[in-house]
Amino acid sequence: MSATTVPIRGVQEPAGGLRDELAAIAVVWHRELLRFSRNRLRMVTSLVQPLLFLFILGSGLSSMLPSSGDVNFKTFMFPGIIAMTIFFTALSSALSIVWDREFGFMREMLVAPVHRGSIVLGKCAGGATVATLQGIVILALAGVVDVPYSGGLLVTLVAEMVLMAISLTALGLLLASRMQQVESFMAVMNFVMLPLFFLSGAIFPPKGLPGWLSLVTKFDPLTYAVDPVRRAVFAHVQASTAVKQALSAGVKWGHWTLPISVELSIIAAMGAVMLALAVQQFGRAE
Repeated sequence: MSATTVPIRGVQEPAGGLRDELAAIAVVWHRELLRFSRNRLRMVTSLVQPLLFLFILGSGLSSMLPSSGDVNFKTFMFPGIIAMTIFFTALSSALSIVWDREFGFMREMLVAPVHRGSIVLGKCAGGATVATLQGIVILALAGVVDVPYSGGLLVTLVAEMVLMAISLTALGLLLASRMQQVESFMAVMNFVMLPLFFLSGAIFPPKGLPGWLSLVTKFDPLTYAVDPVRRAVFAHVQASTAVKQALSAGVKWGHWTLPISVELSIIAAMGAVMLALAVQQFGRAE
């Protein structure tokens, strides 16, 4: 009998170039989408709270509209509910990092021959994609709250939602970067989410607030994410000038009303800083 020689192939190690880093980002991004798509309960429950705020709380607060108002209060709340959906989903997506770390899978990812920053970017891309998709589901209800289905408006809102999702996911990644237990992250997440959401002007008009409260809202980064969405919506809603000034006057620094471009720049800068800090945290020894 003659022995058959089987050729042995050497292990091909990644070259560590840009192509491998992009492949790592794509793999982590795809894993985040698979994890979300297979959890139908999470897909449904993450939409319940925004819908409750929009249709129950919005109906209950309708009496807060100015007497000359011709806008449904749910129309005013709609941009805030979009931000709420993206915000809560983005921070919840970061929970996967703590989960992977607690149950050991994160170590397998960190020993891969790629830069740890690629793992963070993949996580951010996956979380932002999921948050944007959830926001689009809420956006599909625009007609129910008297927001027109204008092509220009929808494109503008989706673009703002993507920027918002990336920045807020980066915030979640930073919070989760050194967390070791799921319970700790949940406690911190609740401590961060609710104050940022309620101080952003998502559910009450920013005009006419007490001085101290108006000042606090200007330190809330979510304020600069909600306002561009609301101003885009009210630019396409039929309403009197007085109502628009009362419900969508913009964020003011003193007597200066911030342009939308400045607000979006603040959100982009915040996202870049948070993402850089998250990468730095992951770069440390685990």
